[in-house]
Amino acid sequence: MSAAERNSAALLGLDAIKGDLAALYRDLHAHPELSFEEHRTAAEVARRVASYGYEVTTGVGRTGVVAVLENGAGPTVLLRADFDALPVTERTGLPYASVHEGVMHACGHDMHVTCLLGALQLLAAARADWSGRIVGVFQPAEEVAKGAHAMVEDGFYERFGVPDVVLGQHVAPLPAGMIGAHPGPAFAATDSLRVRMFGKGAHGSRPETSIDPVVMAAATVMRLQTVVSREIAGGETAVVTVGSLQAGTKENIIPDEAELKINIRTYTPEVRTRVLAAVERIVKGEAATAGAEREPEITEIDSFPVLYNDAAAVERTMEAVGAVLGEGRVFDPGPVTGSEDVGYFATSADREVPLCYWLFGGADPAEVAAAQKAGTFERDIPSNHSPFFAPLVEPTLTTGVTALTTGALAWLGGRPSQ
Repeated sequence: MSAAERNSAALLGLDAIKGDLAALYRDLHAHPELSFEEHRTAAEVARRVASYGYEVTTGVGRTGVVAVLENGAGPTVLLRADFDALPVTERTGLPYASVHEGVMHACGHDMHVTCLLGALQLLAAARADWSGRIVGVFQPAEEVAKGAHAMVEDGFYERFGVPDVVLGQHVAPLPAGMIGAHPGPAFAATDSLRVRMFGKGAHGSRPETSIDPVVMAAATVMRLQTVVSREIAGGETAVVTVGSLQAGTKENIIPDEAELKINIRTYTPEVRTRVLAAVERIVKGEAATAGAEREPEITEIDSFPVLYNDAAAVERTMEAVGAVLGEGRVFDPGPVTGSEDVGYFATSADREVPLCYWLFGGADPAEVAAAQKAGTFERDIPSNHSPFFAPLVEPTLTTGVTALTTGALAWLGGRPSQ
C-alpha cells in the first residue's frame, strides 16, 4: 500500500467524527484550566484515548497524560499537544466562551488537544495499514515553560521509550486551512524576568523626601526600549517586552518599591547573552541614577530554549501533509518569535531526536485577506494570548487532524506483516 493509499485509509473516518470533535473543542474552550491544574481536561483526554484502545498513563509530570499504541515492528512516533490555559478574561462573546472568570484558552491549546485526539482515533482505526508505535503526549504547563521538562524529569524516556521523531503543531492567526513549517531555528528562546526596584516611600505632597520607585521603573521601561534598537545588529533578531509594571496603592502615596516583568526573545546564544546583560545593566543603572539605597532584585520566572526543526524531518513530514491538503497549502513562515517547550522531548534523551513542529491556521481566510489588503492585519486579526483569540472551528479542526494523521503516517511503517 502506497503512502497516499495509507493516508486515504486513515482519513476515511474523519467526516464521521467531525461533529464529536467540534463539540469536544467547544467544551474544552468553555472549561479552561491553568498550568498544572488541568485535572478535568486530563481526565477527559484519558477517558477518550483509552476508548480508542491506547494504553494510558496519567499523572506524568503532575497532570500530563501519555497514550501508547503498539502495532507491530516499526518506528516510534511521538505526537504532542499541550493543554493549559492562560490567566486572561475572555472577550470573544462566543456562546461557548470560558465559564471561568479570568481564565481562557487564549492560545489555542484546546484546539491542539482536540486535533490530537482526532488523529489518535483515526490512527487507531486504521492500524491495519501501518506498523510501529504511537506515543500521544498531552502536556501540561506549556505556558509557564515547565510542563515538558516535568514530564521528562518524571522518567518519560524510561517509561515510554525514546521516539524516532517528535511531531506537533500550534494554531496561529494564519488563514484556516494553511500549514506553516520552518526548518532550523523555528521558534525563539524566551527568558522571562521579575525585577523588583526599591525606593523610599513618602507622602505624595513631599516627593523630596522619597526615592520614587515609580519614576525609577518608568525610566527603566523607556531605557529598555533601546536594547534592541541600539545594541542589536540590524541583521539579528531580539524582542524585549515589559508586560507588567506594578507599583503603589493610592494616588497620594509614593510607594517603597515597583515590580516589572520582562519578556525577552532571541535566536542565538550570543544575542541572548548580550540582551540579558544589557537588561541587567540598565535596571541597575537606573536604580543607581535614582539614588536607590538597595540594588534591584532580578529573578528568572521561566525560560524556553530555541526550538530547532530538523530540516529533513520538516521536508519529509510536510511533503506528506501537502500531498493531502493540496497545492499551495503548505508554506515556510520563517522564524517565529513565539516560544515553545516541545523541543525538550527531542533534545533531552541520550540521542538527538528529529523534531518537526508546525503552525496551522485558525483565522477566517476572508477576514485575513481583507485585513492584509487594508494593511490592518496586526490590528484586526486577534493573535494568540488576546482575549479575542477564537479560531474557526472549521476548517481548523479538519486541517489540524489531517496534518497530525498524515504527518505520523509519513514516519510509521507500512501494512503490518500478518
